[in-house]
Amino acid sequence: MALNVIQSSVRVSSATSLTFSSTIKSFVTPSLCLATHRLSLSPPANLNLLRIPSSPPSLRRGFRSGRIAAMASSAPGSVNKPEEEWRAILSPEQFRILRQKGTEYPGTGEYNKVFTDGIYSCAGCETPLYKSATKFDSGCGWPAFFDGIPGAINRTADPDGRRIEITCAACGGHLGHVFKGEGFPTPTDERHCVNSVSLKFAPGNAAL
Repeated sequence: MALNVIQSSVRVSSATSLTFSSTIKSFVTPSLCLATHRLSLSPPANLNLLRIPSSPPSLRRGFRSGRIAAMASSAPGSVNKPEEEWRAILSPEQFRILRQKGTEYPGTGEYNKVFTDGIYSCAGCETPLYKSATKFDSGCGWPAFFDGIPGAINRTADPDGRRIEITCAACGGHLGHVFKGEGFPTPTDERHCVNSVSLKFAPGNAAL
């Protein structure tokens, strides 16, 4: 009844009366507000909700130890092994040179004076690295090549910036260093100074 009295005594525009009436209703009859809040408001069936796009095939996400870890797929042809596995499959000397970037003594390498036709591959993963046609006698005490098989060898500057390290592009095994401008009569004027221990030679047809 009090609600009707208040509504009839107010002389305002229809829009203001409607707003004022709604406010009084909410104050006098709070049960109406509570009933409204209990309603379950479902979105329309045709409403386009925000969707997070799925990850591309090259990126997979996994949940580990409460964290989301992004795992990029390996590049084709790459050989990834934990160091414990490399230690198990390589000889101690191969592990020291290929994985720990060691160097064999000059003049002691198995392939230092070998000039037979064939292919020199990585001793760790057997990826072809050099053709015998690019091998030459540099007199440095290590096998020398003036060029590698395209895409098979990576070059990285040493931390001191004085030399360029060469590694197997497939497994990252240390091969040696490359030097340029030494004056050797070769097409590239480069000398890939490679540890014999880092290589595995297969005699025969050097064509790939």
